[in-house]
Amino acid sequence: MNYSEKKFENKVRRFLRGQGCWVLKTWGGGYQRSGLPDLLICCNGYFVAAELKSDIGKPSQLQLWNIEKIKEAGGKALVLYPKDYEEFKKLIKELKK
Repeated sequence: MNYSEKKFENKVRRFLRGQGCWVLKTWGGGYQRSGLPDLLICCNGYFVAAELKSDIGKPSQLQLWNIEKIKEAGGKALVLYPKDYEEFKKLIKELKK
């Protein structure tokens, strides 16, 4: 299925809330640092950051840099495409155990 980024985001957020995760949607712009992942998630004490992209979207260098910094700090961070959604769900369910 071909998702727009917004439709995909809504699907991911619904799943996360259904799993009891806390989710914050970030907004690039004047009041937040640029390049932050779209969703900041806390699930069972784990910090997860997800940069959501449509099937054809590409992350910026700044987004990739932030993802690496989160990983270096011990969090989980990824660029999430619709094709990877089922694997993402498995990750979240594993964190909940």
